[in-house]
Formats: sequence, C-alpha cells, structure tokens
Amino acid sequence: MVGVLDLWLPILLSAVFAFVASSVIHMFLPYHRSDWKGVPDEDGLMDAMRSFNIPPGDYTVPRGEGPDAMKDEAFRAKANKGPVIFMTVFPPGDPFNMGSQLFQWFLYCTLVGVFTAYLVGLALGPGPDMYRPVFRMASCAAFVGYSLAHFQRSIWYKQSWSTTMKNVFDGLIYGLLTGGTFGWLWPEM
Repeated sequence: MVGVLDLWLPILLSAVFAFVASSVIHMFLPYHRSDWKGVPDEDGLMDAMRSFNIPPGDYTVPRGEGPDAMKDEAFRAKANKGPVIFMTVFPPGDPFNMGSQLFQWFLYCTLVGVFTAYLVGLALGPGPDMYRPVFRMASCAAFVGYSLAHFQRSIWYKQSWSTTMKNVFDGLIYGLLTGGTFGWLWPEM
C-alpha cells in the first residue's frame, strides 16, 4: 500500500499536465468549436431575455414541481408547444475573464489525482518495475473521474452525443497523462 501523501508529486504534476492539455485542446484544436450552436436573431433574443432581468443560476422552461407536473395538462401543453429549455445564466460582464473557472478546473484536476492516488495506492505497493500496472490502474481511475459524468448531460439534458463523446475523449487524454505521471513517479521503496 502507498499512502496518498506519499503521492503528492504525481498528484500535482498530473493536475498540471491535464490542465495544460485541456488548455491546448480548447485554445488550439478546432474539434470543440462546434459544441455550442448560435440562435437565430441572437440580438433580439438577448434583448428579450434582458428585459426579464433573470438572476444568474440554472433554469428550466417550462418548469414543473416534481413528478406530478409531468401529468399536469397545462405543463404538458407548454412542453409540447416548446421551446423546452435547460439553461445557465451567467452574471452580466466579461464572461471571458475565466480566472476563477481555471482555478476551479485546476482544483478539480488535483481532486481527480487525489482519488486516483487513493485507489492505486490501496491496490499496489511500492516497488521497482511498477510502471505498467500503475499506469493501467491510474489511467482507468483518472479516466472515470474526468469522463463518465459527461454522459449524464446527454442522457438528462439532451446535450448532443457528439459533444459528450468529445469530452469523453478529452478525459481519456487527461487519464492517460495522469496514468503516465503516476507510473513515472511511483515510489520504488
């Protein structure tokens, strides 16, 4: 067994590697540029929504209270008429000032590393020639942490499956980087 605190270096370095990889993927590679679509008459929609002064948060339209809403004729009529919307409203201002989100992303990458360290440390002990088993287990654990929750967006909120699969592919890259880092820095004694 290897303790989590003994794996602080691969935890932090794997977070750095995943963070850098995600930056390269989202800033320089084009495959995520089709994840979000524009709407017809964007300015008109924004003007109309602005008049409602919707506070930041998560919203659904139409909104029903609990499972009984699905049986309510008025709710069903609104849903059938459409549009049906799941949306997140950000505060007004500069949405591209992403310092807080990038910091939270780095913390998340570190958290994935901590859980990866916990799982692999429970299963494997220190020793020489441990790269391959550590790589396999750490890559799998990190992949789960980075990827599997994306499926929920497509299942429950109708996010396009192509966007989900691109995010899962990204998670595979982050998982492999994490596995490689853990294998490289695994303690020998």
